[in-house]
Amino acid sequence: MKQTSSVSETAAAPPAATGNKKRLIMMFLPVLVAVLLLLMPVPEGLEPYAWHFFAIFVGVIVGLIFEPLPGAVIGLTGVVAIALFSPWVLFSPAELADPNFKTATQAFKWAVSGFGNSTVWLIFGAFMFAAGYDKTQFGRRLALILVKYLGRRSLTLGYAITFADLLLAPFTPSNTARSGGTIYPIIANLPPLYGSKPNDPSARKIGSYLMWVAITAACITSSMFLSALAPNLLALALVKSVIGFDISWGMWFIAFLPLGVLLLLTMPLMAYWLYPPEVKFNDEVPRWATSELEKLGKLSRNEILLLVFVVSALLMWIFATAWIEPAMAALLVVVLMLWTGVLNWNDITSNKPAWNTFAWFATLVALADGLARVGFIAWLGKQGGLLLHGYDPQVSAVVLMIAFYLLHYLFASTTAHTTALLPAMLTIAASIPGINMPVFCLMMCTSLGVMGIITPYGTGPSPIYYGSGYLPTKDYWRMGTIFGLFFLCALMLIGYPWMVMMF
Repeated sequence: MKQTSSVSETAAAPPAATGNKKRLIMMFLPVLVAVLLLLMPVPEGLEPYAWHFFAIFVGVIVGLIFEPLPGAVIGLTGVVAIALFSPWVLFSPAELADPNFKTATQAFKWAVSGFGNSTVWLIFGAFMFAAGYDKTQFGRRLALILVKYLGRRSLTLGYAITFADLLLAPFTPSNTARSGGTIYPIIANLPPLYGSKPNDPSARKIGSYLMWVAITAACITSSMFLSALAPNLLALALVKSVIGFDISWGMWFIAFLPLGVLLLLTMPLMAYWLYPPEVKFNDEVPRWATSELEKLGKLSRNEILLLVFVVSALLMWIFATAWIEPAMAALLVVVLMLWTGVLNWNDITSNKPAWNTFAWFATLVALADGLARVGFIAWLGKQGGLLLHGYDPQVSAVVLMIAFYLLHYLFASTTAHTTALLPAMLTIAASIPGINMPVFCLMMCTSLGVMGIITPYGTGPSPIYYGSGYLPTKDYWRMGTIFGLFFLCALMLIGYPWMVMMF
């Protein structure tokens, strides 16, 4: 027995060693990229310290793409490295020559500046809303109600899943929490009722259709609401930092409304045609949902309080921004949930995803602001403007939009994509006379959700549905390409004219 065990351990060692070697390579890659850029000649017209900052920034982005360590660790490492070497990567010679300039103090202030950003606190507050949905099971109840009344036919069940995501989206800043944490656990129970099993030919009976509709709905609703996707809020902060343009919750909603409604109404039907379920009709699903609702019982006190609180927050975000900062409105609701027992303090302190995102986004905001601070964004905008010089402003805007959308193939994180590319695209567009910047900003920002459909790693819930066993690799890439191109064309042909007319 001992000899067998020893042989087994020996056999298991090579894969473990290979995994460790791969991890070390992934950890070394961001450092290598940063060092190579640091050794390159400084581009003409750019200050050396700005180029050095950019080199470390690119290293951080590479780290976020490959994630050898958690994103928050990568971001914090970048901020600390820049702060430690601030005389060479953050501050200009003029600042350093000022005898009253305290280098160490100013470097620390810059490093923690992201933690004072209102958008970061709004993200954190909205994560607490998601915790309330999870603890009270109110999100599960909403989805089950829709399934109960719309679940007899496969097509209407697809619409039920879509509407469930739509109802949760305005209050859930993480589409991973909303779709992967609330919608997926419910719909994963549905295919077996039809004899549809994962990693099996029977998956096409209905499981494949339901999973594809769910991930597509998550992407659409992530674009429809400012508060439905965490990078949306990051994009809002970047637009304000780079362009000085404020995008409100209502402005975002109106900008995407016609396109969002069209996509939500047509997407389940489009999937029904292009990726049809074999089972079209069944009575088992609504009966199962009815039994699950009976187990939940009547609306609890905490569910009712949660509903009142999130509706109040939404009303404040839409109508009361002149009197209360959106982040403060979110924190007010969090305090009310704590005082009424909807959440307890342990729910706050133990919410690792919330604190992880809080630290992650705070460092990314500081890094993105730093690019503008050192003058790199202004230089990049000037160079990009020279490349597009002489082209029609509308053509330039379309080229930038398509490039921004398709470059998402290179990113496994919408946050990394937003941090790396949005400031540059905004700066380039701002340098081209004739571009309608409010419309361009809205086009770029509202594309962040829908572009997540193009790959199995494009947005947070994608790996969950991809790993469900109902969406084979070739099917996911094929459908992702079809739906991704459809969303891009719809954004250009429907969203753009509407935004021009409204803004």
